[in-house]
Amino acid sequence: MKQNGDNIVTIDGPSGVGKSTVARRVAEGLGFSCLETGAMYRAVALKAIEAEVDCDSALLSELLLETTVDFSPEGKVLLDGRDVSVLVRTERVSSFSSRLAELAEVRKFLVKVQRRIGEGGNIVAEGRDMGTNVFPRAKYKFYLDAAVTERARRRFFQNGPEHGSVLDVENELSRRDRRDTLRSENPLRPAPDAVIIDTTRMNIEEVVSTIMLRVKDISLLGN
Repeated sequence: MKQNGDNIVTIDGPSGVGKSTVARRVAEGLGFSCLETGAMYRAVALKAIEAEVDCDSALLSELLLETTVDFSPEGKVLLDGRDVSVLVRTERVSSFSSRLAELAEVRKFLVKVQRRIGEGGNIVAEGRDMGTNVFPRAKYKFYLDAAVTERARRRFFQNGPEHGSVLDVENELSRRDRRDTLRSENPLRPAPDAVIIDTTRMNIEEVVSTIMLRVKDISLLGN
């Protein structure tokens, strides 16, 4: 990874704020790769669920030693070489991944993988600690936020009523926010030099345009 981080864009923020969609759109606009780190945590969660390994299990360390997480050139999520792009999107996997993300050994395992992927630069990395921990020298850092009521509304209409009411979704997001912001290992927070964007009253196109205006010269850097 280039030490000055000129060719890395980080996008952090809480659950349901639209980081993944925005990151993919920004990456497409720049001709960069998109590093969707939330999908990586969900992939580990999927493997733990399938192996019936819980967060406090002594088998978790052994499980990580036998795990590979990567992305295909087309952006598919690969768990031990298997395409799990659809499987990692379930609410059960997503909820369990939030619990796993509190564990230092899981975070250290995936941060190492994320930094390896980022060594070549030209990436847009989205997650919860991209700008604060994984790529602290990135020149372009953004933190997306939105009122939890709006995030719940978006998630509800994205997933449908099978996961409960809007209030149920809001309560779950609030629980995740508490876990993410209060965890001891790299808690969710904006990097000191991040541009904070409140997306509550913005659509995806407006958020993407706001970011692209700030990074429009990045394609000239580090290439």
